[in-house]
Amino acid sequence: MEKKRKVEIKKIKDTAVGFPAIKSTGSRVLENMKLKEGLQTLFKLNQVEGCDCPSCAWPDPDPDDRSKIAEYCENGAKAIAWEATRKTIGPAFFEEYSVEELREKSNHWLEKQGRLTTPMVLREGAAHYEEISWKRAFELMAEQLNSLDSPDEAIFYTSGRSSNEAAFMYQNFVRQFGTNNLPDCSNMCHEASGKALGETTGIGKASVTLNDIQEADVLMIIGQNPGTNAPRMLTELQKLKKNGGKIIAVNPMPEAGFMGFRHPQKPWEWLGKPTKLQDLYLQVEINGDVALMKAIIKILHEEDKKSGGTIFDHDFIRNHTDGYDELMASLENESLAALIKASGVSADKVHEAAAMIRDNKKIIIAWAMGITQHKNGEDTIREFVNLLLLKGSIGKTGAGTLPVRGHSNVQGDRTMGIWEQMPDAFLDRLGKAFDFDPPRKHGVAAVDAVKAMAENKAKFFLGLGGNFTLATPDTNLVFEAMQKCELTAHISTKLNRSHVVHGKQALILPCLGRTEIDETSRGRQFVTTEDTAGRIRMSQGNLEPASEHLKSEPSIICGLAEATLNGKSNTDWAAYAEDYNLIRDKIEEVIDGFEDYNTRIQQPGGFYLPNGAREGRFETDNGKAHLTVNPVPNNEIAPGHFILMTMRSHDQFNTTIYGYSDRYRGIENSREVIMMNRNDMEELGLEAKDYVDITSYFNGEERSITDFQVVPYDISEGCIGMYFPEGNVLVAIDNKSPESLCPSSKFVEVSIQPSAS
Repeated sequence: MEKKRKVEIKKIKDTAVGFPAIKSTGSRVLENMKLKEGLQTLFKLNQVEGCDCPSCAWPDPDPDDRSKIAEYCENGAKAIAWEATRKTIGPAFFEEYSVEELREKSNHWLEKQGRLTTPMVLREGAAHYEEISWKRAFELMAEQLNSLDSPDEAIFYTSGRSSNEAAFMYQNFVRQFGTNNLPDCSNMCHEASGKALGETTGIGKASVTLNDIQEADVLMIIGQNPGTNAPRMLTELQKLKKNGGKIIAVNPMPEAGFMGFRHPQKPWEWLGKPTKLQDLYLQVEINGDVALMKAIIKILHEEDKKSGGTIFDHDFIRNHTDGYDELMASLENESLAALIKASGVSADKVHEAAAMIRDNKKIIIAWAMGITQHKNGEDTIREFVNLLLLKGSIGKTGAGTLPVRGHSNVQGDRTMGIWEQMPDAFLDRLGKAFDFDPPRKHGVAAVDAVKAMAENKAKFFLGLGGNFTLATPDTNLVFEAMQKCELTAHISTKLNRSHVVHGKQALILPCLGRTEIDETSRGRQFVTTEDTAGRIRMSQGNLEPASEHLKSEPSIICGLAEATLNGKSNTDWAAYAEDYNLIRDKIEEVIDGFEDYNTRIQQPGGFYLPNGAREGRFETDNGKAHLTVNPVPNNEIAPGHFILMTMRSHDQFNTTIYGYSDRYRGIENSREVIMMNRNDMEELGLEAKDYVDITSYFNGEERSITDFQVVPYDISEGCIGMYFPEGNVLVAIDNKSPESLCPSSKFVEVSIQPSAS
């Protein structure tokens, strides 16, 4: 086991980006790539004829507005350098290290070894992975799949890094095989957004474009840290500020990105005062957001009554919504004082927020996993929609909903059919396009996939990208579940924890990265993705592949489909593997909004998919947006216990750990820490860097981790923060939303004790 790292605590930053971000970017690129190829790749990143960033799904500016040299952020550059590293690992590496030895390595170490170059197999009972041909790898998976008692005994996971083309052919293969078991990363992150928005506005996506942000009068950003998770967002927030807009930041802990921003491409901003982005910071208690929104709406409701109806947009409410009377009646029964107390925010700041919203209609509410990963995440999002609808702030310039997606094509995956419960209309068109009868029984989402494997109801697992073992909650149960499978296989660019926590047999299937040239017998291919704002864009790599043995994701999927469905499918899988235009023709045939796909995607900047809410149309059951009544959650926990939320550090993207520096939070050299309010530390007699054990509680079950160090932090009293995925050990598999099944990783009841050691 690697030596335990000790935390170093430094000053918390009050400014984001600027020269330190440029320095960090340069060092990571030079660490992994040659200078010339690094610069060439970065100059191509997010350009019209370049490579789409494989990290977050933040929208690109219109073609004429893009920086010609640096349309990327620090974390995007890290992702590119991490993928395009010169380091490679092949058969000799796996001869040197047994799987048992690899299990003892850190997650950071595993991925840092380099790009996977050759298909590898771990035979049952073997200690080492060994090389295998692609043909035999496909045959091995096909044999296992065709030996199952039911197609539902197979799990097919997708991460947000796959392209539209790969995702579409993947779900097509899986459904031709006979199951809807298509869990994906959205199940664990943004499922609540799709659920709540789909019900209330008719579409589970953002109703704003990138250009809307700078036009807003007020932007509320809630449960999101763009300085780390979507740094390019800060540029748009700066534009909003320069246009006179206001920003309300809502979070249990302050984040540097809101306090000060220095534009990395403007050296004159690196000195002097940075741009202060947040005009008002509301330090809400964890899961106090429903109460906060209700309090603001109640204040506005009272002022609307007093003013004779001048605060809310009653014409909009009357013509475009339903549920108004029920919502207002419910507000009459709420105590404003109780709501404010439940939010954890002081009364004067709640009133200040209401005053900022009162006289404006161009309002955007943005949020991320600080909202979605709760048992009541959907209720919170429905309250966001309530406020926007009451103000008439959907379907107009500078106003609307903005769920900030985390991974580059997680939204595109869903559009392509990666979902365990796609509607019949989609399945009908898919079946017609490929001449088969798709299964109609709903499949399993991510958390239920874990339970199915743990209960021996699923025996095969295939991951299209990602690191399922660490991305899911209840880590120990996930490890147990994966090890019960007959075969686990992963389509990957780099080694990760999921390769060393495996089934009785395991396969590593190395694929091309997004930065690499994808050449087939039909010429150079490109792929497409969908950003947070619903724009479809093309992506084409410029680097030589890390190995001659790599295959593209579409090629791997089609190869597996051909081997598995041999004689049982009318699809010419080999043709689709060679020519992605054919895939896009079929996408056009199956999915609305992709008309003339192969022509329109060639236009600079791509094209937007239809979006009813953005256009002022609500494609709900009655054609109106729904105002809803949502309960204030019961956040009571046992005396002496705390509420834990998990989060990313600045040196990671999802489960990929680039290093041990959370620069903005001043936490260095270790990830095994908890962030804790000083008053709570004093109550427990703890000092900075003390070691503690943490135990979580859910439905009578306990889960524990030991020897984490305490870091004093400005976080709401009674709340603590911990990094993901380390904190996943404490999240019970059943601690999830009953609606979207999204894990409640942002609300875990825990106790803290000094470590025995």
